Amino acid sequence: MQTSLDDLGTPLHDVTFVVVDLETTGGSARTCAITEIGAVKVRGGEVLGELSTLVDPGGPVPPLITVLTGITDAMVAAAPPVDQVLAAFWEFVGDAVLVAHNAPFDTGFLRAAGARSGRPWPGNEVVCTVSLSRAVLGRDEVRDHKLGTLAAHLGSATTPTHRALDDARATVDVLHALLGRLGGVGVRTLEDLRDQLRAGARLQPARRSRRHLAEGLPSAPGVYLFLDGLGEVLYVGTSRDIRRRVRSYFTAGETRARMDQMVARAARVVPVVCPTPLEAAVRELRLIAEHRPAYNRRSTRPERGRWLKLTDEAFPRLSVVRRVADDGAAYLGPVRSARAAELAVEALHEAHPLRRCTARLPARPAPGASACALADLGRCGAPCTGAQGREEYARVVARVRAAMDGDARAVAGAGLRRAAEAAADERFEEASTHRDRLLAYLAASGARARLEPLAAAPELVAARRRPADAGGGWEVVLVRHGRLAGTAVAPAGTDPMPVVASLRAAGEVVEPPALPAPAALVDETELVARWLEQDGVRLVELEGTWASPLHGAAGLVQRLRLPASTDEVDHLLDDAPAPTTWAAVDAGALDDPEPLVEVETG
Repeated sequence: MQTSLDDLGTPLHDVTFVVVDLETTGGSARTCAITEIGAVKVRGGEVLGELSTLVDPGGPVPPLITVLTGITDAMVAAAPPVDQVLAAFWEFVGDAVLVAHNAPFDTGFLRAAGARSGRPWPGNEVVCTVSLSRAVLGRDEVRDHKLGTLAAHLGSATTPTHRALDDARATVDVLHALLGRLGGVGVRTLEDLRDQLRAGARLQPARRSRRHLAEGLPSAPGVYLFLDGLGEVLYVGTSRDIRRRVRSYFTAGETRARMDQMVARAARVVPVVCPTPLEAAVRELRLIAEHRPAYNRRSTRPERGRWLKLTDEAFPRLSVVRRVADDGAAYLGPVRSARAAELAVEALHEAHPLRRCTARLPARPAPGASACALADLGRCGAPCTGAQGREEYARVVARVRAAMDGDARAVAGAGLRRAAEAAADERFEEASTHRDRLLAYLAASGARARLEPLAAAPELVAARRRPADAGGGWEVVLVRHGRLAGTAVAPAGTDPMPVVASLRAAGEVVEPPALPAPAALVDETELVARWLEQDGVRLVELEGTWASPLHGAAGLVQRLRLPASTDEVDHLLDDAPAPTTWAAVDAGALDDPEPLVEVETG
């Protein structure tokens, strides 16, 4: 079958088509038989050969069929049986693309006849001129898509007569006329034609008229940018084959409405070839953040994450900020939304009686100051009144700092106890609130534990074997303070260490960030972290420390279960196995609308 395409597809003038038409004893391939086959082989507008033969249907020809086609019992009595005809027909077709008007009818009979005679369908590609005409011709042009209507409308030299060869010849003329229409709007290859038929939609000339924008683009992995006439970036994408991917935007297979609008505005496409998929993904992220393209669904504000901050003052408190500063304060995060940040703050407050007021307290509170209601509830030591001195409050702050630095046990214990107590009293809505707070904290703590080691490491070099279909060798990645500083490929059969040395020498210089934030967009460091966590990645060089906290969120998430009673909470936080009746926690799915932890009542 003629389907092996290069990057640009097979030009239609190089494609061999065999246009076929059948006459049969009826409309059902299961119960009726073929009486005649006509076929015309064409390429580049020229007829290469014709085949025409009657077929013995193995039974009488119905009178109505005789009236329609003129084929009688006497005419087919001496005709060859279908198995002999199929052998000759498929030899005539070879690996050509099969074309028929209302192709499912003709191919249905060919498949059924082949199955009965032990000749399976060879797998040739099929084009239906009915589907093609519906995509090209509107109702304002033709009243229907019958072969006779189209032949007359498109000026066929042959009039359909319900005889196989005549109808096949008429279909050839219809095919050429339709391909001529399609060529005017950019359908020039078999790949284009395939996309048009797959989409089953009307053409959009504005989209196809810009097909030339893909010309000259490299067939290589990387990033591509659609720009308008003023140079504004409209859309940024990434692909393992830039040319093939960009071409797909100009086919009927691209059905997204916003892409129609984008392509209508596009004036040129700029490629950025990248040696590795990771570099392409990172460049895409950076370009989206820089240009904020109007047609990218992916976040154009990747810096909008939030951090929990334990302020650096006489009586520190928790706040939510947009950025990490080098100000001596402790930070936790990042978190993706204001709601997640609020829940994580509540989880910390549930575990530790930290003040919640927002005023800046002096080292020595003013005489006569009054405490808020939280002090009466035992949720705050009231440092604002002097009831809790700086040293005593500092011990609370130290525990909060430990929880933010990676020891998740105290917050997890407090959240689980409160959830279990509420569940035992059948206060399930309250229990779910405690659950969500705990999950928000675990997500924030896990994010910091995952990203901070990369942010703190001045340099990390890792490598991963490339698959054989990508050329083999090694994909080498250089990371500095959580930012991708460079990538390279060591070809198969060569020593990768000189490539590593060259990459380290030429890599981007990255200044240390204010920890725990990386020296890059958080999403970029997440991409790097996911790449490093893949199977087969090998650590080549490391300056600094890359580790996870012993009692961090990641470890707790692996074994956390919400207990059926408060007596089991302390057992949970030990190293002993958790009871199997507890429901699992998934801190990484905080935004999932479905419950993440089931509160069991026994």
